Amino acid sequence: MNSTDQLTVQPLSTVDATVSVLGSKSYTNRYIGLASLAGTTTRIENALLSDDTRYFCAGIEKFGHVRVSIDEQANAITVEPTGEPMTAPAEEIYVGGAGTPIRFLISLAGLASGDTVLTGNARMQERPMDDLLAALGPLGVSAVSVKSNGSPPISVAGGSYRGGRTTISGGISSQFTSSLLISALRAEQDTEITVSDDMVSKPYINMTVAALAERGIKIERDGHSWFKVPAGAAIAGGTAVVEPDASGLSYFLAAAAITGGRITIPGIDLSSHQGDVGLAKVLESMGCQAEAGPDGITLRGGELRGVDVDMENMPDVVPTLAIVAAFAEGSTHITGIGNLRLKECDRISAVATELGKMGIRVEEFADAMTVHGGSPQGAVIDTYDDHRIAMCFAIAGLRAEGTVINDPGCVSKSFPTFWNTLDSLR
Repeated sequence: MNSTDQLTVQPLSTVDATVSVLGSKSYTNRYIGLASLAGTTTRIENALLSDDTRYFCAGIEKFGHVRVSIDEQANAITVEPTGEPMTAPAEEIYVGGAGTPIRFLISLAGLASGDTVLTGNARMQERPMDDLLAALGPLGVSAVSVKSNGSPPISVAGGSYRGGRTTISGGISSQFTSSLLISALRAEQDTEITVSDDMVSKPYINMTVAALAERGIKIERDGHSWFKVPAGAAIAGGTAVVEPDASGLSYFLAAAAITGGRITIPGIDLSSHQGDVGLAKVLESMGCQAEAGPDGITLRGGELRGVDVDMENMPDVVPTLAIVAAFAEGSTHITGIGNLRLKECDRISAVATELGKMGIRVEEFADAMTVHGGSPQGAVIDTYDDHRIAMCFAIAGLRAEGTVINDPGCVSKSFPTFWNTLDSLR
């Protein structure tokens, strides 16, 4: 079903299923970063094996200080220290379109002696990194954009990561701060990070702090505005178990919402640090029923109505919400989403354009969109090499007969088994 060209989505009258989704991409990436700095072997279980996490594994291995093995059958990643120092690789580190890995690797490269060059695909070479580069300078790490445009390729002169004090903007991406929180564990002295403006996507910082705590690291913090990272703290190895991916499960919650059916996602509840579980509550406000218990999260569809909602803390599920809104009565106004224009594609523009093909009017704003609900019609959907656009419009196709997804293979970035999981609803 994973054609490289097109895939036609077969409609469903309703859904009634328990769906197991893969491990969290965000937690998998955080455990990989921490494992690369631990002094003992780490095994990451229920890991997400996707393009992003594979690029990250290949990237940390190039520094020579760890050996990484992937167990495809068990969905596990083992990171084992080699006893060698971190050294910049002779060849550049290529990450495709993997945003979190390149941001984490830029800071980690500051710990490797020599000059490291990191780059990615065409879209990655447009994505902003200058806030992170500016924050690394006061810590003793020289990191510059090779093309002087703030974007990859990035050249990092490593081996002199002093630590100390720095300031970083939180307005573009929380990943910059998460990157510093992990790499600063191996700085020469404690590191204090002051966030100069309001942090976007705050739950992702909470996930980083939770992952640190699980591996035995307690940092000092003042909300999302100041952090102190202890230098030289021992990072626990052993086993880390990844919980299900909240972004990935969003598509199946949406399937229940638009078909009036039921979906249960085991292994996760609404108390997860993954902010994207909050979509269940948003869907509840639109007329669905959401329950959380020992069996996981269950969502039952209902009569959908539009809402006004600030999605700053869960931007990755905005395209999914927009699909549900397209089937709702009335209009849904989604705010706090300006950083979606800087993702794998401009997701505000992409959602508006593709829903327009389906006969749904969407108003675009700099940091918001309004979806006017109706009856979406089948259309040929361009996916912009963006996994989330492909997956959310596949859900629209469950009700809009004749929906065709171009480049369905792009889902491999975060959810390589998506099409098989979608088929399981039948």
